[in-house]
Formats: sequence, structure tokens, C-alpha cells
Amino acid sequence: MRVKGKLFLMAVVFMLIAASGAAASAAKAGTSGTGVPILLYHRLGPTVADSMTITTPVFESHLKYLRQNGYTVIPLRQVIDSLKDKKPLPSHCVVIVADDGHKSIYTDMLPLVRKYQVPVTLFIYPSAISNASYAMTWAQLKELKETGLFDLQSHTYWHPNFKIEKKRLDKKEYEKIVETQLKKSKDKLEKEFGTKIDLLAWPFGIYDGYLMGKASEAGYVAAFSIERRPVRTADNMMSLPRFLLENSNQGKSFERLLTEN
Repeated sequence: MRVKGKLFLMAVVFMLIAASGAAASAAKAGTSGTGVPILLYHRLGPTVADSMTITTPVFESHLKYLRQNGYTVIPLRQVIDSLKDKKPLPSHCVVIVADDGHKSIYTDMLPLVRKYQVPVTLFIYPSAISNASYAMTWAQLKELKETGLFDLQSHTYWHPNFKIEKKRLDKKEYEKIVETQLKKSKDKLEKEFGTKIDLLAWPFGIYDGYLMGKASEAGYVAAFSIERRPVRTADNMMSLPRFLLENSNQGKSFERLLTEN
């Protein structure tokens, strides 16, 4: 009888430990929320011209995979609103964004975005638009906006490397450049598109406490790095992570990326 009693007590203890562990896991999951991958593209094309180029067929394979496997491509704004309101992030969803304003976004991405009807956020640095040979024009950007599928946001004014600028300039000059990059881009984009610009992609993914504070002061509610992980509810709004995609992220590699924690 004593043996049976000990076995019963041990069973109860193990059940209590298991229940406690499950409760802790549930609490942790509730705190962190469901992760949402933000997929970052730069330029498309028929061949891989550099590390930032993804071939157009590979981009379409991503869209096909998402559709065929029950993923929903949601606007970036939906993620921001969930974080601001401290609501759970949606599950089995992804976000698509593109940095820089390369002309292939107009020639190659736009037709596929229309075909698959997915929302995209573009982060633009205005100095290149209608100026650099690789960039879109203001007219093309406005055409993208008119589709209702593209949201246009800031990538600073001329895409500086803030680490280099901080080293080469004195404190006052550096502070002036930071303020100019954040404000001038915001003002120009708001003037061109007549919409609120309050999201920022950090050039080269470079940020620190000072830069995050200046971005908040300039009126940005969220900013984005290139840390390779999903967005979670506990993340800092001024340094939200994004997956910087390469052409090798296809097939099984793309599948694994979507399930990274």
C-alpha cells in the first residue's frame, strides 16, 4: 500500500509540473505573440546582377508558394496598428516590402503585384527619384500608388551610412544631417503623394538609440532594420526586423524562412 501511495504521489507531482510548464509556455506565447515575417526585396530582373537582385521568376515563385500554402499577405500598416494597440499579431500572415525605388519595381514587380493582388510597402529615398538612372520616376511612383496596392514610405532623403557620417562629422554637423535626412524625406514624400509618411526604413539597417529618438521626434511611429527574424509583439517599434531576401531564398530555403522564430 505504501508503494502504491508513493507512486500515486509521484504521478500527481509530475502532473503538476507538466501543468505548470504548459501554463508558463502559454503565458510566454501570449506575451510574444505570433511572429509575422516582413519580406524585404530591393530589385528584380531576368538575371542575378548583384546580391540585392532577385530574379522575377523567383519572386513569382514566392507569391505562388504563399497563395498555395494558405498565407495571407497583409499590409505593413496592419502589423503596425496591432503593435500600437497592443493586440495579437495575425497568424499565418506575411508582409512584403521593397527598399530604394529601383525601376524594376515598376517594370517587374508591379505586374505580379496586380496579378496576385498583394499589398506592398515601398521605402523610398527621394533624391534618386526622377534623377538616378536606376530609379523610378515620380510619375511611375504615383501610378503605383493609384493601384491601391502600394504604400509609399521613407528611406531617408539620400540613403546615408550613418556610421560613416558620425565618424567624419563633428557632433553638430552630424545632428544636422540626421535631422535633414529624416525630415526632408518625410516632407518631400508627403508633398508628392498627399499622404501621411510615418514609417521609416533605416539605410543599411543602421540604427542606435540616438537615431531612434530623432526618428520619433520627426514624426515616425515605426522604423525597420534588417535583422533576420519575424516581428513579435515585444519588439521595439523603432527597430522592427525584416528578412533581407536573396535569390538563393527559393524552394526549401524560402519555406524555412517563413517558419523561423
